[in-house]
Amino acid sequence: MSVIYDRVALIGLGLIAGSMAHAMRAGGLAGEITGYARSSATRDTAREIGLCDRVCDSAAETVAGADLVVLAVPVGAMGAVMAEIAPHLAPGATITDVGSVKQSVIDAVAPHLPAGVHFIPGHPLAGTEHSGPRAGFASLFANRWWLLTPLPDTDPAALARLDALITAMGAKTDRMEAPHHDLVLAVTSHAPHLIAYTMVGVADHLRRVSGEEVIQYSAAGFRDFTRIAASDPTMWRDVFLHNKEATLDILGRFTEELFVLQRAIRMGDGPQLHDYFTRTRAIRRGIIEAGQDTEAPDFGRTPGARPAE
Repeated sequence: MSVIYDRVALIGLGLIAGSMAHAMRAGGLAGEITGYARSSATRDTAREIGLCDRVCDSAAETVAGADLVVLAVPVGAMGAVMAEIAPHLAPGATITDVGSVKQSVIDAVAPHLPAGVHFIPGHPLAGTEHSGPRAGFASLFANRWWLLTPLPDTDPAALARLDALITAMGAKTDRMEAPHHDLVLAVTSHAPHLIAYTMVGVADHLRRVSGEEVIQYSAAGFRDFTRIAASDPTMWRDVFLHNKEATLDILGRFTEELFVLQRAIRMGDGPQLHDYFTRTRAIRRGIIEAGQDTEAPDFGRTPGARPAE
């Protein structure tokens, strides 16, 4: 592979940005990678492990001369970060992000966008429950979807260049309008995470079952709920606050479905339960056939492996 961007600036040095750095280095896709994190401890760790070619002490220094800038910060911080770096962006640079919500990011970033700078919002559907600069690994994006929500006036050449980088890192790309993206992710990610957090919270508050029993006797279902619920709390706080309408819509529909199942259990309606579980099982089969998981137990994990979500 050849260099796609001469200088890539990573703002935020967590799992996604770190994995991008590893993947770009492995493929020789960037001439130089610069990085910045608000926390000095995070910057020190990134320097210690050689995550970037240069770890800078300011966002302005990081983006200077970069032809691609990646905003890998919590959704709620996007606007402030963009306002900070806007005066220091190179003409013709491309800005992208990796946030799990798109419309609110567009609303926050677009007002600060200088003329001649291209903004292409994005969202890699990949991750683990781990966070921080040590969490990243080059294969995180392999065979995962990376959704792009380009704006109506997006430059086709800038979009094609970013698409080339993403596919070179192993991901598959698709395009969506931002509101539709936010609804889709409310179904596939945001509501399931909130349900996982809730189930773990229920176990914590259920006094008839001790904490030791919950931990010691966790079956696969609860164990995997706890894996999801271990995700970064700042990121997920911002996701729910910035995708409020779509998440509440899906949670309302979830509540309606839950009432249907509660009634079937209460009435001893075995045929309805069997039919419901048969239909939902087909969705799991579709996920496996699409190559987004395996039939192996434990989400396809092996000892020491990092699972992809």
